[in-house]
Amino acid sequence: MSILVVGSVALDTVTTPFGEGREVLGGSATHFSVSASFWAPVRLVAVVGEDFTEAHRKPLVDHDVDLGGLVTAPGKTFRWVGTYGYDLNVAKTLDTQLGVFGTFRPVVPDAWRDTPVVFLANIDPELQADVLDQVRGPKLVAADTMNYWIDSKPDALKRLLARVDVVLMNDAEVRQLTGIPNLVRAASEIRGWGPSMVVVKRGEHGVLVFGRDRAFALPGFPLDEVLDPTGAGDAFAGGFLGYLAARGPGAPLDARRAAVVGSVMASFQVEAFSLERLDRLTQAEIRERYDRFRELTTFEPLP
Repeated sequence: MSILVVGSVALDTVTTPFGEGREVLGGSATHFSVSASFWAPVRLVAVVGEDFTEAHRKPLVDHDVDLGGLVTAPGKTFRWVGTYGYDLNVAKTLDTQLGVFGTFRPVVPDAWRDTPVVFLANIDPELQADVLDQVRGPKLVAADTMNYWIDSKPDALKRLLARVDVVLMNDAEVRQLTGIPNLVRAASEIRGWGPSMVVVKRGEHGVLVFGRDRAFALPGFPLDEVLDPTGAGDAFAGGFLGYLAARGPGAPLDARRAAVVGSVMASFQVEAFSLERLDRLTQAEIRERYDRFRELTTFEPLP
């Protein structure tokens, strides 16, 4: 099944203790699209400025992402400048220039309105809801958000969550949205608002998946080199939904394998700046790391 993603395409300047990427391709929809493209066809709705070159488009084109919904508007592309310390779970924003993204109003091409899987990447929840008004009967809808929207538009976000099947948030956002410090109870609260599944991203500490009747916990993959965590959560979402889309219509919602696939994709994302690692990633490497995840988390019952 194809995936429709709506979100940001940006040019990032990122500094970590291990290096720097200047004006590199970024944005939530970008990282998601490339990650998901290893599993399913991706259709991208976003906006860029006149300064967005063919070289910027190339990684998306090379991964067969359909750019029929990528609009070029007068002005500059969204830019983000950030830095990380040795705690790579925490980003410090130094500068944000919204550019054309500040007036972005997503329009889903008519030919895409029946896309079966929809991912609402991190944008204004009112815009996310508008996208859902444009699509027709999707089989699976997932959404991401961030602390800014939780603070500024909590009611709109809660209305949106009543319309989605899966919500992906980090642990701090889950606690912030619900006011509940315990993640198990907080996820249960969110599921009561509508989503059948809550995926809690915990950075290097892994992921928790809460469904209707059971939970699943997965550790982060132990890496000996992490250069840049930017986009890891979006790469996780791309692997997670890409795997579910690849299973086709009517397949059971295999959240456990999807979480492992998402974690595999995120683990590759953080090994380089921007899309450098995913650009050279192979299916053989994905399968090998998936198998290593199995070894990492498999154990025998007590005698």
